Amino acid sequence: MPYINIKTGILASIIGFILIIYPALAQDLTSPPVPSGIPIGDEDFIAPDARLERLVRGRDFGMASLGNVAVGCDGYVYFSDIKFSNSSASITPRGTQAAGVIWRYDPETGSTGVFRSPNGMANGIAFDAACDMLVAEGADFGGRRITRTYMPRPESQPESPLRLQPGLADIVAGLFNEASFNAPNDLVIDEQGRIYFTDPHYTGHEPVEQEVNGVYRIDMDGTVHRIISELIQPNGIALSADQRTLYVADFSNRGEGDALIAYDLRANGSVALREVLIAYPQRGADGMAVDTEGNLWTAVLDTSRPGIYAYTPEGEERAYIPLNSPFGTAFGRGSQRHVLYITASNNLHRIIVRKEGYHLPTSVEGSRKP
Repeated sequence: MPYINIKTGILASIIGFILIIYPALAQDLTSPPVPSGIPIGDEDFIAPDARLERLVRGRDFGMASLGNVAVGCDGYVYFSDIKFSNSSASITPRGTQAAGVIWRYDPETGSTGVFRSPNGMANGIAFDAACDMLVAEGADFGGRRITRTYMPRPESQPESPLRLQPGLADIVAGLFNEASFNAPNDLVIDEQGRIYFTDPHYTGHEPVEQEVNGVYRIDMDGTVHRIISELIQPNGIALSADQRTLYVADFSNRGEGDALIAYDLRANGSVALREVLIAYPQRGADGMAVDTEGNLWTAVLDTSRPGIYAYTPEGEERAYIPLNSPFGTAFGRGSQRHVLYITASNNLHRIIVRKEGYHLPTSVEGSRKP
């Protein structure tokens, strides 16, 4: 998720008001206006009668600006709430700076509660093959690191001596070349257990110690490698279900050079530029989720046409869900693999699609522990 300052938010609100009055400005004049929240596109991707459902209204919980979202092996939906220090939404009733939160939503009961706070200014969330939570902690009073929180396991699977007690956490990586990361933003895990994460810098009082905004890989032995160095602000990241393509959203937060880029992922974890899938004329992509067929369900912040875009691996748009200020997407698990969860502004939504989400293979699937 990118940093959005107050002035940008005011400008976006003004633009949004104009586009409500003059919807033709937001799209090709030869096409009819698309009502907000009503998806369009290939019926193999999404049904014509599919509709967005708001699950959590952020203002009811004091949420500020939501980041990414992920569904754990326990079936709960976890999403980050980032408390930017220059945002009025991050100030508590006592006048203090609020700490970030990872929230947990239960699809069975509809209840929402705090999973972890402070969260180290976490944004990206992912679950590994052991069903433990990996998060990318950013800057602006954050941890600037990748951490792992150990999750409860089913009673049928005894705890390993290598795992910490459920609820405890360890630091997976916090330095590269003996310097702090800029602001880890999003992450993804491959089937070998290697972690790939983006490290842009949008805000924060901390000194910038890395010479580039990079993309990194953490190997199983804990070594950290910078694998991409040439992007402006690497943000969202995703991995294809066949493990052959690494997708990175380059998001400048200024609408300059924003792009969705595909890299060939080699067996040793190195990458080679394949192509720029999408070059965005305005603000580009943020969080992404992949389905089992390799399609990308991508949150796009383009002010002229914001929403969730379903792209084929070749970058062809096949479905579109209109939604203002979308930041992250994630598929449900098990019988809920057709459910797409979306964070947008400070709300959590879901919609039923006609593709199944991809998740890392795991033997702990389906366990539900409070």
